[in-house]
Amino acid sequence: MSNAWNLTRQMKRLAMGPMTTPEYNEWWIRRINDNIPKPSQGNNQSIEEHLRKLEVEKLRKGKNKADEDLDSLKTDYKKLRLSMKTVGLGETSKQWREEIREEKKKANRWERKFQEVQTRNEALEKSLSENRKEK
Repeated sequence: MSNAWNLTRQMKRLAMGPMTTPEYNEWWIRRINDNIPKPSQGNNQSIEEHLRKLEVEKLRKGKNKADEDLDSLKTDYKKLRLSMKTVGLGETSKQWREEIREEKKKANRWERKFQEVQTRNEALEKSLSENRKEK
């Protein structure tokens, strides 16, 4: 089927060929060539410059995005620190001093009780040894 179409196409070319003038052929070739953009030296440089500019813009956008992310992280960190203080995880130094004072009071109270028990123990041992001597 395609061979038949090719044959008719070639036949039309042969039939139309002698009817066209050489001027028409030149005009047709120029018209086709005029529609094809030709690369020029200045055009190549402008494309390269444009590509560099695009690359720089892309890098700049990436840097700006990274800066925005960093700022966002900083604000999130500050909010987290503030919430830790309000919850009590990051107690203030005043609260720590108060807690230390209370713990020292407890330690002193236990130290006094220990001393009392120790003196009572010594007294009991003394009386026990006196009782043994009497027997």
